[in-house]
Amino acid sequence: MYSITSISIGTPREVIYAENRKLKTSFKRKPVEEKIFLDLMGFDGDQVADPVNHGGRDKAVCGYPADHYSIWKEKLARDMPPASFGENLTIERLTEDQIHIGDIFKIGEAEVQCTQPRQPCHKLTKLLGFPKLASRIQVTGYCGYYFRVLKQGWLQAGMAVEPIHSDKENISVRDAHHLMYRDKTNYEAIEQLMAHPALSESWRHSFGKRLANRKA
Repeated sequence: MYSITSISIGTPREVIYAENRKLKTSFKRKPVEEKIFLDLMGFDGDQVADPVNHGGRDKAVCGYPADHYSIWKEKLARDMPPASFGENLTIERLTEDQIHIGDIFKIGEAEVQCTQPRQPCHKLTKLLGFPKLASRIQVTGYCGYYFRVLKQGWLQAGMAVEPIHSDKENISVRDAHHLMYRDKTNYEAIEQLMAHPALSESWRHSFGKRLANRKA
């Protein structure tokens, strides 16, 4: 049903963008054709430049739907190969409305669990050169998602992404993203999401501050 279009990894390096400005990032990831090992912290050889906001157990792997690329190619008027959004896994047909917080998938020998939507940041706008791209992602919901690794193992591009657990709470990545950026005062839904044991700690913290401000 779902499959990996591409697996991509990268290491921190200095990238030049608008008017010779510099940015240190691992965003420019490159596809890996051979088998690659996935451990609890991510793919072998993959690193993040900003460990405060990226990486870690809850965000070990970043996934992005391959289905969105034809849309962005038209909107941005440029070629959009896999990993153009800096993701590790480009996945066919697994869009934000199809995947839920807590869903578990088997890919090769590994098992991964969805933990949160990917939050669009300023680097997307800077590196892709499209003004207000992060805001556009917030509106469209074409954000992608993060996984934690439950079982380590080898995998390869072209492998199936097999669902092995569908979360009973049925909170899609699209729903969670909508709560973060669009439906910000739906406190009942926010509390339900915060109670989910699979939700990443960073998102639990962000929503916790929002609830605290409401009650202050």
